[in-house]
This record gives sequence, C-alpha cells and structure tokens, in this order.
Amino acid sequence: MTESSPNSPESQRPRLSLVAPTYNEAGRLAELVAAVFAVFSAHSIDGELVIVDDNSPDGTGALADELATRYRMKVVHRSGKLGLGTAVIAGFAAATAGICGVIDADLSHPPALVPRMLAAIERGDADFVIGSRYIPGGGTKDWGAARLLMSRAACLLSRPVTPVVDATSGFFLVRREIAEGVQIEAGGFKICLELLVRGQATRIAEVPYVFAGRTVGDSKMNLREATGYLQQLLALWQYRRAHPIARTYTRLA
Repeated sequence: MTESSPNSPESQRPRLSLVAPTYNEAGRLAELVAAVFAVFSAHSIDGELVIVDDNSPDGTGALADELATRYRMKVVHRSGKLGLGTAVIAGFAAATAGICGVIDADLSHPPALVPRMLAAIERGDADFVIGSRYIPGGGTKDWGAARLLMSRAACLLSRPVTPVVDATSGFFLVRREIAEGVQIEAGGFKICLELLVRGQATRIAEVPYVFAGRTVGDSKMNLREATGYLQQLLALWQYRRAHPIARTYTRLA
C-alpha cells in the first residue's frame, strides 16, 4: 500500500474517505481523482480517496501511485481480481475517516453529489445514504433495454430484505462503525446490499442521481454475477430472518 497526503498532515483525520475499486481504469482514473478533489475543495471537505486496484494490466495501479504523490490518497494493491465486494472492504480497512463511501472509478457516479450525501449523515438524518437510480429524480443514461431490465429486476428481488429501492447501487456513504465487523459473504458487486442487511444501520436514506453509462473500459455486469446474486439474496433473506433489526427509511428529494 502506498500512502501520500501532501495537502494535509497525515495525523489529521479526514471527514470522509471515498473508496474507488479499480480494474483497468487507467483511461479515466486521473479525471476521477481531479473531479473528486475539486468537489472536496469547493465544499471545504477534508477528504481522502482510497484506490483499491486488483493488479490491473493496463497500469492503473502505477498511475494511482503517481497521483498519490499529488493528492491525499491511499493506494491498495491486490494480487488479482478478487471481487468488488472484498475490494470495498479492503478500502474501508485502509480508510481513516469516520464516514466512508464508495464511488465508481469510471465517473458513472457524480462526485458532485457526495457533499449532499455527507451532509445528510453529519446532520443525523441517516447513517447510511445510497445514491439511487430508481427513485424520483434518478435515472440511467446510455443503457440498453436488457441491462436496464436486469438491474430493475435485481432491485425488485431485493425488496423482501430491505426497503431501499436501489439496493444494488454501488454509490453510497456509511458511518464507519456500521461497516466494521460485517462478515461479507458475497465477493461480487452487490456490496451495498450486503451492508444494508448484515450491518447495523438503523437510519437509511436514498438520494436520487443519474447513472452515466460507461464510455471507456468494460462493464462489470455479466451473467455469472447475476446468477451469484440470486444465491446472495437467499443467504441474506435467511440472515434477515435470524437477525431482525428496526430501521427507518427516507428519501431525500
């Protein structure tokens, strides 16, 4: 792991740690980093970015190391493609803020929404805030009908275990203690759903955003992930029945 924080002392704990898992994201990583830190600066957020790279053959890891010499970043290098869920947990372990979040490295998620999500947690409105494509005000761009149908079906199938409409979102912020100690059993991309069910969040909120389709690199969605999702849902349903918890749910327009 490479660490660098030229913009503030290492001893100063940031308000927010954003985790971005990467695999072959060299084409947009520099743009993401610049956008995230521009938002941090504009909103006076003392934040850090944690890149978790799964040994990308396109040089993403080396690029992240170079960017870490100029921005408050940490870079976690892993031996190979070990799954998006485990990448997020590795990023949270390396993070130092009391509030942690996840954002796509390809700019599918708008960094500009992060301050609003952070404010909701800091005000006490929620301890888990999800960027939602499927509540009013949200949406997707440049998706084919088949992908949209699969995504909406996956969200609908999750409703027995969570009130969250977009439970498969990969864009969220959560209080650190909610995620700590959670045993993640799915290594795929449904880490948000795992934390919603297995974590101890009692106040959950969704904020709308528009997901921008990928224009560089490859989509992570495939049939194997969809099959694994059905197995994940069964395990989470069993867990929820054995570990019920009272939760409040709101939508932030």
